[in-house]
Amino acid sequence: MKRIKFAVIKPIMKKYIFIAFALIGSFTFAQNSDKAKKLLDEVSTKVNSYENIYIDFKYVLDNKQEDVHQETRGNVTLQGDKYVLNFLGITQLFDGKKVYQIVPENEEVTITDADEEDESTITPSKMLTFYKDGYKYDWDILQNIRGRKIQYVKLTPIDSNSEIQHILLGIDSTTKHIYNLIEVGKNSTQTTLTVNSFKTDQPLSKTLFTFDATKYDGYYINN
Repeated sequence: MKRIKFAVIKPIMKKYIFIAFALIGSFTFAQNSDKAKKLLDEVSTKVNSYENIYIDFKYVLDNKQEDVHQETRGNVTLQGDKYVLNFLGITQLFDGKKVYQIVPENEEVTITDADEEDESTITPSKMLTFYKDGYKYDWDILQNIRGRKIQYVKLTPIDSNSEIQHILLGIDSTTKHIYNLIEVGKNSTQTTLTVNSFKTDQPLSKTLFTFDATKYDGYYINN
């Protein structure tokens, strides 16, 4: 019987082994992507089930190359698309049609139409659902943070021209609430938003999302 040389078998086996691993890798990636999407869908469903949401958060900006480190806190109340954001000494109010930016330090109010907002910007009204469009999903690490299991999902912009390299979205595995958001820019800037307090279905004033010009007598109104 003619003997088959291993020199002939090895390249063929290597080829099939490579293909097998490639298929397994693709299948695993698809599974991870599906897991990530499923979790994000659960978060979206949970968020949309609330009448309103109040979030107190910590915001940190870091750029080691420029030796920049900034920390501040803020809060936002959300009801549907409407919101009131207090951040960096500025109040930003959206009544569903117009955005009012109130700057007490300058005694100035700037009014703009909602459609003037940059669609690529993560605005307060999109803060908990921004990831639904324009990103690829991938399952990332699970961390135990002060007894809470935080599952991270990595979001990579589909647009190659985006200034964002990727975003890590930390989700509480039990509550399905967003714990933090870590945005890594292509300019080496990292911004982290961490939720300190997450309250839902709070009693709100009927005029909370209504701009009252009488409260800002003497302010310059820029519209």
